[in-house]
Amino acid sequence: MLEMKSRSSIAIWLLVCCAAIYAMVVLGGVTRLTGSGLSMVKWEPVIGVLPPTSQSDWEEVFLLYQQYPEFKLKNSQMNLEEFKSIFWLEYLHRLLGRLIGVIFILPLIYFWATKKIEKPFIRKLLFMFVLGGLQGLLGWYMVKSGLSQDPHVSQYRLTAHLGFAFIIYAYIFWTALDLLFPQETQAGSSDNRGLRRFSFFITGTVFITALSGGFVAGLKAGRAYNTFPLMNGQFIPDGLASLDPWWRNLFENVTTVQFDHRLLAYSLIVLIPIYLFSALKRRLSAGIRAAFHLLLILLMVQVTLGVSTLLLYVPVGLAATHQGVALALFTVVLFLSHRLRKQ
Repeated sequence: MLEMKSRSSIAIWLLVCCAAIYAMVVLGGVTRLTGSGLSMVKWEPVIGVLPPTSQSDWEEVFLLYQQYPEFKLKNSQMNLEEFKSIFWLEYLHRLLGRLIGVIFILPLIYFWATKKIEKPFIRKLLFMFVLGGLQGLLGWYMVKSGLSQDPHVSQYRLTAHLGFAFIIYAYIFWTALDLLFPQETQAGSSDNRGLRRFSFFITGTVFITALSGGFVAGLKAGRAYNTFPLMNGQFIPDGLASLDPWWRNLFENVTTVQFDHRLLAYSLIVLIPIYLFSALKRRLSAGIRAAFHLLLILLMVQVTLGVSTLLLYVPVGLAATHQGVALALFTVVLFLSHRLRKQ
């Protein structure tokens, strides 16, 4: 077993990694919303750390960008200064990804060298590092889909990249919680078994709703049907099943993708208050009760942001905040699911 001091130090380190991943998700949303994601047409994990520093360097990078369809078909009037504005966002996104790797690996080496962690736990930490590397590869795989003749990032790859970020975040956050609350090893009360199951169901629903948001973003479905609560005057709009085979509508039909995202949001508007009221009838700690109230507040904020983003035709600030609050909501339900296991 890890010593108490070591557990606390490692947990804090992992939570710092979670904070960095959180920032990465938000910055990734801004990069996508500003159309900056295809500005760097090469993946250079090592030498790509250094940005262009001279006029000739910038001209060379801009010339590379001009050879790809996004410039030719969408941004042919762009000058060098305008290119810099989108380049810097993508550069910072990639730089933060590398920084997360450094934030993770250096403390890992220290904890390993000072024997503050045992071999079984080291394997878990190394697995996290591998997942981070795979996320970097997946990010480049996503970008490559937009460097083809159609300068449009695949909504499948974008959603996979987003979903994998949520999974890595959840794995690291859950591990940190295990370290922060090690003393509670007793089994949870059988009276709360139903609430614990409900908690995991809510967590899964929040995750699926976030994934559906990835498809909304990938298809730019937020720029269609900019009315609420109806979609251009209809609750069930025309064209929901216009593609063949039927399953393609779930992922490729703008109408269906936005409709599904709305339905999932409606389900959370119903389920989370039920979840809260079910919990408050039970004997739970003050911290858990506070987390339930925070969850309801975040739900109201998230719904407000979602509707505002839609009605205002997807302004970058609102849309990025909407994505950030989605991860905050996910964080709270993860916390509750973890803590309820012991109640």
